[in-house]
Amino acid sequence: MAGRAQPSGPAPSGGAPGLLPLLLLLLSAAAIIPRGDGQNLVTEDVTVVEGDVATISCRVKNSDDSVIQLLNPNRQTIYFRDFRPLKDSRFQLVNFSNSELRVSLTNVSISDEGRYFCQLYTDPPQEIYTTITVLVPPRNLVIDIQKEIAVEGEEIELNCTAMASRPATTIRWFKGNKELTGKSEVEQWSDMYTVTSQLVLKVGREDDGVPVICLVDHPAVKDLQTQRYLEVMYKPQVRVSQNYPVQGLTREGEPLELTCAAFGKPQPTDMRWLRVDDEMPQHVVVSGSNLLISNLNKTDNGTYRCEASNAVGKSHADYMLFVYDSRAGEEGAIRSVDHAVVGGVVAVVVFAMLCLLIILGRYFARHKGTYFTHEAKGADDAADADTAIINAEGGQNNSEEKKEYFI
Repeated sequence: MAGRAQPSGPAPSGGAPGLLPLLLLLLSAAAIIPRGDGQNLVTEDVTVVEGDVATISCRVKNSDDSVIQLLNPNRQTIYFRDFRPLKDSRFQLVNFSNSELRVSLTNVSISDEGRYFCQLYTDPPQEIYTTITVLVPPRNLVIDIQKEIAVEGEEIELNCTAMASRPATTIRWFKGNKELTGKSEVEQWSDMYTVTSQLVLKVGREDDGVPVICLVDHPAVKDLQTQRYLEVMYKPQVRVSQNYPVQGLTREGEPLELTCAAFGKPQPTDMRWLRVDDEMPQHVVVSGSNLLISNLNKTDNGTYRCEASNAVGKSHADYMLFVYDSRAGEEGAIRSVDHAVVGGVVAVVVFAMLCLLIILGRYFARHKGTYFTHEAKGADDAADADTAIINAEGGQNNSEEKKEYFI
């Protein structure tokens, strides 16, 4: 092989004959080889997650069978051609040829980060380096909450901590599907970073059971998140509904039934009915959440209130009662029927009068036309003008006779 020195003594045990002395000679020279522009060497930087596999490739664009070797950040030879003098078995040869030396490094750790050198023994020698960057995902992701159980209207503090990552992580907050803004602090320990994000949140009853999510953005990990469900206590929400009568007026002599419904956390245990600004009538029956008046009268008019309470507070809902006369709704219905009948009768009368006027008008028009037609009837058959005048006068006389007869 060109450039290989011949040993002058016996070959050392444990190595190929003649190879180790040459390797030692090249290693000693490597320390003083100036770095060239690497015009014939090609490599790429490597980013790898801690514990994964990194692959380093030294490629020659125009091969002339020169020796290729790979050195670690301490400039120790990892591979000389296809021979590995370094005892670290995590380095394994993936491919070797005259144009490429490709080596894999398994179970990468932070200590493996740095520059690795590709060297090509040409004249002059060439060198280029590649950088291995090791990413470390957060070790733990924890949410601490100031209060396990909050009361409606309170502000609570939540802290999310992502420990021992590299680089520093970014923490995002979500309440349900809505993103919130927190305040982050970064602490560095050696080459590691711990990030703590604080979120201050004012809670309401609608937040009970809603998840608060702490999500991590980091190049070494995807979809890393943790969550806590909010538990919020709130005072009752009260609603009064009318069971009977289902619709219509509350009339004198009829029954009235009301139901009170209350929801809260914790569930209300104390519920009662009262009459605002007056005493409850003696004939009113209260059974749990129901109020019953079997026979309404006008003395029952007023505001009836249902109150409910729990450990958080008290709430109420009001029902305003007005008792109408017993025939209040019926009179209105009869009155509306009367109006409809009267309107129909008036329409028929008007129509009949219009028809009568039309008939009379046509009758008078027909008789008036006959009178004027016979008024000078004798003049049409006259032989000359004198006779026509005489006949006309006679026609007028006849007409007058007819007129008198008509009258």
